[in-house]
Amino acid sequence: MEWIHKARFYLKAEKNQSDLRCYRITWLSLPNSSYDPTDCFEEGGPYGHWYGGGRTLGMAWPVELGRVEMSPFVTGYIGRQRWGATLRRYFLSSMGVAILVDPDTSLYVSINDQVNPNKLCLQAKNDDFAYYKNSNRNPSLNYTICVSSNIKTLHSELSRKSLWDQRSEWQESVDNKEIDSLLIEPVYQIASQDQNLTEATVQNYTENIIALGFLKQGHVLLNEHWQPHVGDFKFDPVRFSTMKDTIRMIHRRGFRITLSVQPFIETESENFPHTVKENMLITERGSDKRIPALTRYKSLLSAGMFDVTSNKTVHWLQSKLRQLVAEYNIDSFFLDLGTAYDMPRYHAFKRNLSNPDEFKTQFVDHLIRSVNISGLSGAIYRPPAPVFVSLPVLPSTWESLQLIIPTALTYGIIGYPFLLPGPVGGDYSLESTDPSKEAWLPDKELYIRWLQLSTFLPVIRYSHLPSEYTTDKMVLDLARNLTRLRENTINELLLKYKKEALLTGAPLIRPLWMLDPSDSNCYTVSNEFLIGEELLVAPILNPGTFERELYLPAGFWRDGIDGSKKRGPITLPHYRVQLHEIAYFRKIPENAAGVKRVNPTP
Repeated sequence: MEWIHKARFYLKAEKNQSDLRCYRITWLSLPNSSYDPTDCFEEGGPYGHWYGGGRTLGMAWPVELGRVEMSPFVTGYIGRQRWGATLRRYFLSSMGVAILVDPDTSLYVSINDQVNPNKLCLQAKNDDFAYYKNSNRNPSLNYTICVSSNIKTLHSELSRKSLWDQRSEWQESVDNKEIDSLLIEPVYQIASQDQNLTEATVQNYTENIIALGFLKQGHVLLNEHWQPHVGDFKFDPVRFSTMKDTIRMIHRRGFRITLSVQPFIETESENFPHTVKENMLITERGSDKRIPALTRYKSLLSAGMFDVTSNKTVHWLQSKLRQLVAEYNIDSFFLDLGTAYDMPRYHAFKRNLSNPDEFKTQFVDHLIRSVNISGLSGAIYRPPAPVFVSLPVLPSTWESLQLIIPTALTYGIIGYPFLLPGPVGGDYSLESTDPSKEAWLPDKELYIRWLQLSTFLPVIRYSHLPSEYTTDKMVLDLARNLTRLRENTINELLLKYKKEALLTGAPLIRPLWMLDPSDSNCYTVSNEFLIGEELLVAPILNPGTFERELYLPAGFWRDGIDGSKKRGPITLPHYRVQLHEIAYFRKIPENAAGVKRVNPTP
């Protein structure tokens, strides 16, 4: 089908499997046409609810409750750009419809914007930043649309068929122990910056963990400041003069050590002249290829980026990391990848990529072949297990706490089952004007509610230990009780559903509609989640709040607070939850329930 002087449309039915029917769609802008192919899909109300894509401002669940102006579908920073650090070209509707956009499409996306309200819109559009590679050809919008009887069946089929198609040789032989260790052992993120990060800091932190007597030894994560300059790939000789001995001591205590590394290199790094001389860095289009393009990242005012499309660069990076492992017995690395917008605007690789985010996948795939990678700061494709994907960096606020569940649900739906949440209480504290509060600590009530939620997430990550709240024994007692709950109940479930995630791509943290896709009430619940199909969690997410409304889908449920049994579907409008409690319910077989259906008390 052709629109004269505008675009050509192709539709092709794919080979159908079981209940799944898929169609290939291509919109091709014709030569000398300025048309950017665009397709929009109604959302909300009778048109169903949409999910997927990735991190957005406000993290609406479902997506039509938020707004995203038409913008390139590449990773960025929420507030400065429209999309966050973890994305997937996958959108899913409660009407049993899914969209998968081809990786070579110059994709722009809008959700409920002013031009197209109440619509999810896809557009193919070339530009001079994200999609400059395609600028010499007319834009083409290529995607697959699939339909099935319901959203659960559809997503399950596509998880097997499409979202989980990244298997590889090293994936098949993955050691389950690496995944298990992150699920059952905490991550301890030492938050000291720059010169404050020292051997003594690491030693004291691990001693404080052991002194508590109830927290498991786990993974000690050091940020990029373990180096004199980012890109040195060696410990600072002043602040870590005897780090070999310290790491041996950490290992004897039962901890593992993880180092953060980046695809950036400071211009002050001792390795920078060598990488320039050997043409290992990204350059600028139209400029001398011997001169690297510079950018900024976090606290780095001037930095180059490694060109991982170059074999020479890849071998050099692999060698540096293997040397660290051999010399210091490093257990794993965390890849702090940045976003598309951290690249020089007119970046040029030795081998062209379809968009700047492909860089992340290349970086991960090359390094995981030579060293252990435990986590990533972001992704556009599912990394090989046992690599976990981080939830976004969040300030220590109640608004941040409210973002965690919809973000975890979205990441799980778009193909990232193994999630690494941020530290309990937030990644960084906003300055407090209350002199009665202990300095440098998150608000106590916020910390408690955050810890309660984190207890049920795939990984618990600490920066501030509960013992730092020295004026209130309640925090420590609560942490002890939650640790016991984690070890006795939650870990077993996570390990069980880990196996399903590896086989089928199903998320560990699931939306309620994955339990009952026929229940329309489940489609808009954004403050509850399931672990697999057995445990429903409904935390308190607002300050000074000791009751909440919660929804239980069909089935019989045992209350985790008082042990009572309830039959769903049912709404509990005023469910009481004290500060030391978190609402959770275990699904039980009907023959073990022994309860009658009752109406909730208003």
